[in-house]
Amino acid sequence: MTPSQKSLHFAELHQQLGAFLTPNPWDAGSARILAGLGFEALATSSGASAATHGRRDGKLTRDQALAHCRAIVEAVDLPVSADLENGFGDSPAHVAETVRLAAAAGLAGCSIEDSTGNPQHPQYDLALATERIAAAVEVVKSLPFPFTLTARAENFIRNNPNLDDAIQRLQAYEQAGADVLFAPALPDLAAVKRVCASVSKPVNFMVGVRGKSFSVAELAAAGVKRISFATSLYRAAMTGLIAAATEAREHGSFGYLDQTLTTAELVKFLPE
Repeated sequence: MTPSQKSLHFAELHQQLGAFLTPNPWDAGSARILAGLGFEALATSSGASAATHGRRDGKLTRDQALAHCRAIVEAVDLPVSADLENGFGDSPAHVAETVRLAAAAGLAGCSIEDSTGNPQHPQYDLALATERIAAAVEVVKSLPFPFTLTARAENFIRNNPNLDDAIQRLQAYEQAGADVLFAPALPDLAAVKRVCASVSKPVNFMVGVRGKSFSVAELAAAGVKRISFATSLYRAAMTGLIAAATEAREHGSFGYLDQTLTTAELVKFLPE
């Protein structure tokens, strides 16, 4: 598919019945494996992307993040949406430029969050947060192809677990023109249902928090349209790495080999 075709396909997935999955690869290789497993779209995770560079979430520059996104985009014939944090700047103009660069990188969409990066004031005031999304929407409208903009209300991961405030923010972002709405780490299915019922645009749910992740059937019934995996697949892979390396170092054994795919088995999941 061409970049335009990928973008159109990604937009169309949000109009289909039920919920669809966008797993989060952490590099080109994991992206190709996920494509080989038959997923229809992928999304990046800022935390997983930073970890592949040996850094913590939020520590990549915009150029580094977009370069990482391009490597994933070029590795697969699938639409890819990017986690672009808060747009790598406070001003609406900075967010707009980030979205423009994301589209130029071949991405089919991206998310912009309302987190400031300042622990003393972790979320932008609603007026500025909404203005930032509106600026991103203006860029999207100027593009010659669909580009799916996701707006994130960060309340439940930024020490402001106020569902009413999160919903007010999502409604404001919807009015500003966001295509998809997202409040990470909602505490239970009742909260998920309230969010979905409070907006008319598709809602993304993030799997990956212990005790706060639910089945695809449960999420679809609650009204969720898209399900992303955050850093959870990266964490699963690294958990296996740590367990295998620890066994070898501390016990001098290699029992983990009995639980792994052979190289020949693994490459079957890699598209030609």
